[in-house]
Amino acid sequence: MPQLAFANSFWESYDVLEKPVKAGVRKAMAKFQQLTIAELHADKGLHLESVHNARDPRMRTIRISDFWRGVVLAPDDGSDTFLLLYVVPHNDAYGWAAKRLYTVNTATRALEVRNVVAIEQLTPALEQAAANASALLFANRSDKVLRQLGIDDQVLRAVRTIIDKPQLEAFSALFPEDQFEVLQYLAEGFTPDEVYRDVVAERRPADADDHTVDSLAMAIANTTSRITLVTSANDLAEILEKPFAAWRVFLHPSQRRVAYRGSYNGPAQVTGGPGTGKTVVALHRVKHLLARSPDSRVLLTTYTNALAGTLRENLALLLDHDAKQLDRVEVTTVNAFAVRTVRNLVGRVPSLIGDADERQVWRRVRRQLDLPWTEQFLAQEFRHVILAHQIDDLAGYQRVVRRGRGSTIGPRQRERVWQAIGVFQAELNATGTSTHLQLCAEAARLLGEADLATHGFEHVVVDEAQDLHPAQWRVLRAAVPNGPNDLFITGDPHQRIYDSRVALGALGIATAGRSSRLRVNYRSTEEILTWSTGLLDGSRVEDLGGEGSDSLAGYRSLLHGRRPYAGGHPSEQDEVSALAQRVREWLDQGVRPSEIAVCTRFNLLLDRVGDELEGAGIPTVRVKDQPGADVDGVRLATMHAMKGLEFRCVAVLGVTAKAVPFAKEITPPEVDRIQHDSDLLRERCVLFVACTRAREALHVSWNGTASPFLP
Repeated sequence: MPQLAFANSFWESYDVLEKPVKAGVRKAMAKFQQLTIAELHADKGLHLESVHNARDPRMRTIRISDFWRGVVLAPDDGSDTFLLLYVVPHNDAYGWAAKRLYTVNTATRALEVRNVVAIEQLTPALEQAAANASALLFANRSDKVLRQLGIDDQVLRAVRTIIDKPQLEAFSALFPEDQFEVLQYLAEGFTPDEVYRDVVAERRPADADDHTVDSLAMAIANTTSRITLVTSANDLAEILEKPFAAWRVFLHPSQRRVAYRGSYNGPAQVTGGPGTGKTVVALHRVKHLLARSPDSRVLLTTYTNALAGTLRENLALLLDHDAKQLDRVEVTTVNAFAVRTVRNLVGRVPSLIGDADERQVWRRVRRQLDLPWTEQFLAQEFRHVILAHQIDDLAGYQRVVRRGRGSTIGPRQRERVWQAIGVFQAELNATGTSTHLQLCAEAARLLGEADLATHGFEHVVVDEAQDLHPAQWRVLRAAVPNGPNDLFITGDPHQRIYDSRVALGALGIATAGRSSRLRVNYRSTEEILTWSTGLLDGSRVEDLGGEGSDSLAGYRSLLHGRRPYAGGHPSEQDEVSALAQRVREWLDQGVRPSEIAVCTRFNLLLDRVGDELEGAGIPTVRVKDQPGADVDGVRLATMHAMKGLEFRCVAVLGVTAKAVPFAKEITPPEVDRIQHDSDLLRERCVLFVACTRAREALHVSWNGTASPFLP
């Protein structure tokens, strides 16, 4: 019986197919497994046929329907493993298949693909341009060294024309995968020995022999990062049913060196725009750390409960639900970890109040002391100055440099603010309450005095790090001893949607020399990415460590699709009705309800959306209720709750001038110009985050006057 394997290019094409086409794929694959090799070639239903003028003679197509074909790589060496590559319309299948050539990498022994026709067409013109170039990117690397790292003759000829990194990146979709990554490493300044260690040796089978001629089946078995091998009919049904979940934990080769680096001599940091795979890298780093020691304990943290639930699901998937490994990982939010820490070390935890209740307390304090500042200013001063700098007396407050605060206050004014802080804390103490950040500060203090062998961890992995406050960072720093692989941090400053400012170095978390940046988006199409990036309008964004600025320069997607829809409507009801029609179109195209999300700035409009969809017979579920992947229903969320999530289709409603930006969240410029600008940027980032949750389709709408942030 033939054996089936699926390349990652198949998942990319399969995931966007409509339901009837997916059903045809499942039916064809099930039949494929039931036939012998001889029957397979003779079967008129599947209609396995060669591709005329194909550069790879093993290329075949099979019939899915009258309109759709599957592209298959067939064995020609007596083995029985067929590799399914792509599902495309009938006419496109032959053109796609004719240009691709699959070869075995001489160094890693993995199967890889190239667009051989495109490389042949480009190389001569690039050679002419390279002849007049003042410098070439790989001029200092000999042919011998490049061949030892797996670069073959055709790629080598093209490599000798490459002038700079952007030109190398242009070859990303044409060069074979392992060879392209080797070149990326070298371009970033890694030595050939380091590249061999981190790329070749990591993937090369231990028993590989340079003189062995690999069969297709053997090459497929060596390519676990890009190919899924099916061993039974049950496996086939399960794999085809859940491709979206599999995609979420897939690690692209360009990310592997970050996640599986043997060791970092201290805290390490990974940044990148939305969809670059930071969370996936964090999950794989946890897997690597667990494998390094059978007894190590890992704390995996994120910002919200919904994100923590998603991390647990995907980590279980990545670890094959291995209970022993999962028991060694605590997945939680930083605030929840602080609560557990205080409860374990003290025995009781004060009642926690949210931002709205905290603002009410500050309002009472302001009135009681007849202060000239707003409650918003006082709350921000407490958060960004007092708690951020661990100030516990007036003398310390008088000395502190109020970095990031635009309003100047002198010594006498600081005395009055400090008096207000005393009244604020006294009221909380009297009622047995605390803010989350105060509790984090207490947890950090307790951990600093505790036995970390009992209460700490060997490793801490931090996802969505951009929104953590210094008090939260101190909890994480105190939870793990200083040393190799202590902290692994992932985040994106452009997705900072809460008002937090931090200088990691000042908190004992120095990442200099251990920072990596991911620039390729594997989630959204280039069309969605370009449109969404325009929302930021070139605003200066402070980097993750608070020591400079961050940029999305070079950030791009390799995927292409439809341009986002952005349109206004006469009334809110018209806008909601249009949304219901759009969701129905997505469902009719075969998108599952759980792969669709609708978000708004406020819950009032979200309630109307829910009523409209339910009235149209479309099931819905709230993201805040943390529904599992098996729960059916279109996901409904506020823009803030979309943080860290992703969906095939996303609709963002109510993007009006009144809601985005929301005036009550913006500090008046006359009160604090720096805070005013920071608030506006934060509102831009909220919209940016919501829009970049979409993989394939983005629908943005408003009624009345549109938000000034819209491009």
